[in-house]
Amino acid sequence: MTSTPCPMCDRWQSDAGLRIAELEHSYLILNRDQFFPGYCLLVTKQHQTELFHLDQPARQGLMEEVSRVAQALATCFQPDKLNYELLGNMVPHIHWHLVPRFRSEPLWPRPIWSEPHQELLLAAEQYRERCDQIRRALAGDV
Repeated sequence: MTSTPCPMCDRWQSDAGLRIAELEHSYLILNRDQFFPGYCLLVTKQHQTELFHLDQPARQGLMEEVSRVAQALATCFQPDKLNYELLGNMVPHIHWHLVPRFRSEPLWPRPIWSEPHQELLLAAEQYRERCDQIRRALAGDV
């Protein structure tokens, strides 16, 4: 844990309505802004800032979880491309932004942060449905 509060360390607790799955090495959380349908965050359970800070089994396990989540998102949303972002400049805790991308969206093919966009917030029931859909795909029930 860091000396200053880390928003990723408590995100699983603070965003309970957006929880999708607890995996061995990470937590999968739906991003509140669904401008990009299916946009998720995969947050490591360990507070580390760089992949090389994880021991090899944890790093390999995390990469398998990234791939497993990406496959589930591809199954659910059938995007033209999936974006994988691991930045950590603003929040120094390993967390992947997994973003289904579509040729039909206004920002295609630029990075999602290339220009501001209007947030798309869903109703509570829509968040539940989207989380359930991704959860089913992770379980192979789709």
